[in-house]
Amino acid sequence: MKRDDVGPAPDPVDVRLGARLAELRGEHGWSLGELAERSGISRSTLSRAERAETSPTASLLNRLCAVYGRTMSQLLSEVEAEPAPVVRAADQPVWEDRDSGFVRRSVSPPHGGLRGELVEGRLAAGADIAYDRPPVAGLEQHIWVLEGALTVTAQDVDHHLGAGDCLRLRVWGPTRFRCPGPADVRYVLAVVRP
Repeated sequence: MKRDDVGPAPDPVDVRLGARLAELRGEHGWSLGELAERSGISRSTLSRAERAETSPTASLLNRLCAVYGRTMSQLLSEVEAEPAPVVRAADQPVWEDRDSGFVRRSVSPPHGGLRGELVEGRLAAGADIAYDRPPVAGLEQHIWVLEGALTVTAQDVDHHLGAGDCLRLRVWGPTRFRCPGPADVRYVLAVVRP
């Protein structure tokens, strides 16, 4: 059978991410059913993500990170090469959630001896991402808007941010990031593990 007959090859990052997700589940000794119960994600979705048959969304990865007690950056760094002290712009890993219009650039990836990291986020106008829980309870976040407008909801409070504004918070519960438009928003997210 020719490659054209089976569809396009999966994204290499999705393949490595799927393999790492399967490894994590195995390290915990959980079946797909047990992980489904812990994460609230269906067994079939988990299975497809582990086999790289689908590219996981930001919300799905966030739920899995919460179950495994790590940040999204930590998880993504586990499928990338060991980060160097200087990360050139061309070498900064970019991940995209095509469903939500979210693009995430790992500007300063997590490192074993450090608690902080920097992420550049971009949301398309009208994009709306809800996270049902933080990947790590008490995670410290600093959200600095560079261009556009962003509404962040945390602890049932809406924070409307414009260019130059910075929101500082510890994340204990659900959060939501919305780009009200009319233009896309670009922001820096500084994450510090507790």
